[in-house]
Amino acid sequence: MASNVNPTVRRRRLGQELRRLRELKGMTAEEVAERLLVSQSKISRLENGRRSISQRDVRDLCGVYEVEDHRIVDSLMQMAKDSRQQGWWHSFGDIPYSVYIGLETDAASLRVYDPQVVPGLLQTKQYAEALIAGALPETPPAEVEKRVQVRMRRQERISTEENPLRLWTVLDEAALRRVVGNRSLMRDQLEQLVEQSQLPHVTVQVIPFEMGAHPGLNGQYAILEFPDAADSSVVYIEGVTSDLYLEKANDVQKYSVMYEHLRAQALNVEQSRQFIADIAKEYAR
Repeated sequence: MASNVNPTVRRRRLGQELRRLRELKGMTAEEVAERLLVSQSKISRLENGRRSISQRDVRDLCGVYEVEDHRIVDSLMQMAKDSRQQGWWHSFGDIPYSVYIGLETDAASLRVYDPQVVPGLLQTKQYAEALIAGALPETPPAEVEKRVQVRMRRQERISTEENPLRLWTVLDEAALRRVVGNRSLMRDQLEQLVEQSQLPHVTVQVIPFEMGAHPGLNGQYAILEFPDAADSSVVYIEGVTSDLYLEKANDVQKYSVMYEHLRAQALNVEQSRQFIADIAKEYAR
């Protein structure tokens, strides 16, 4: 298969198809688990794309669902094979948020709200180093550097001229005022943010303190959308020990509506760019 196969997305698509076959058969995940003598949680993890799936798993599930069309079985088996390949991020070793990286790599657009820091895709290398070291104080320097390298590699989705990621970012003023590293570093970060905001596929808006309460006070989240209509949108919420991925249409809709409110309450693009530039000048004093 081509080297650009994304194993995360393959697992997700395969899981969606297996769920569809189970529902067509009118079976619950518990019933399938009993037939295959496995745990119900395994079936759930296979269907939500969070677990690697073998061709044997696919064969067994197709048997339970009585799939008679060999073309369908062969297609699912090939997807299972593709899903076990490694993405570019695996070369960096164990990355805690590798599932998210896989989704981001294949996404067509990304909407991000961050109340505390500049989003990873728009960070300078120095800002990323200071932020990761400060947020994870017990992390060895080598691990910090590895995370920074991964973050810089992720930014290729923004810098590439061919099919770049459509990024929309809403920031709270706190993300601009929080001094990560030192004032000089912050000035460089905000100046780069102004520069990046002028890219045709990048939109940056700021919610100033004076706006008061707004729908984003509950915390950071991101909404990923994909080029293939078969891939449903995903809401990603980063956690300390585990991350949350919401894929139900109702959940995605709620977060999408909340994001629209954030965009409406934020300064417009030109006002936001000037707002960031003004704060950058403050750091130069």
